[in-house]
Amino acid sequence: MSHRQIVAAALGLGLVAACGALDPFPTNPLAPPPGAPPGQRVAICYNTLSATLAEVEAAAQQECPANTVAEPTDTDYHVQTCPLLVPARATFLCTPKK
Repeated sequence: MSHRQIVAAALGLGLVAACGALDPFPTNPLAPPPGAPPGQRVAICYNTLSATLAEVEAAAQQECPANTVAEPTDTDYHVQTCPLLVPARATFLCTPKK
């Protein structure tokens, strides 16, 4: 096997392995601004090009306690919180179901 074939195979395997690297995942939520409603907050890092809003909301709902609804409150783009490939952080407030 030539050097070029080995490099191509390694790159191909790396791409296949990284497919899940762009999936939304939980992170630390944004601090609530003064006067914000109280309640538990959850946050999800995601890639705006590969993740749908429904996927991000579903991931947030999984992080909220039972009998609550994840309501979006803010989105920011700080690479200190979320990695470069998934730079968006959506923060949700877990509010009791009505």
